[in-house]
Amino acid sequence: MTKQTALGWLLVCVQVLVFLGFLLLPWRAPNALSLILGLALFATGLAVVVASFKALGTALTATPVPRSGVGLRTTGIFGIVRHPIYSGALVALLGFVVAVGSWFSLIWWLLAGLFFLGKSRWEDSLLAATNPGEWEIWAQGTPALIPYRRKSAR
Repeated sequence: MTKQTALGWLLVCVQVLVFLGFLLLPWRAPNALSLILGLALFATGLAVVVASFKALGTALTATPVPRSGVGLRTTGIFGIVRHPIYSGALVALLGFVVAVGSWFSLIWWLLAGLFFLGKSRWEDSLLAATNPGEWEIWAQGTPALIPYRRKSAR
């Protein structure tokens, strides 16, 4: 096992612990509005994750280490953000926080965001190394986690 693969599996284990943290932190009783909004966010995030899995096809791996020879996915959902699985997970987790979360889970969600930001940067370095030139062009026009509209040059 290479160092990259070992680090990739370590990050997967940490990610599982991040998800479990939401289940272990105190919950609150939801009101109708928080439950509806939270479920809508959760479903939206889950839909983004599923769409990302489908778009990756044979390039999907259990770890952030890219599969060799499959190339970059730069269109569709990957034309909106470079790491839509992480974005979708964060939206789904935010839905959980809105629906039944406590202040502790909101802080945990912010820490999860920092974790996914760091993980996405490491994955970007791997993608850039395996797809030189193409990754740089894609990264210039596609944000990592949060979709936004770039201002056009005038």
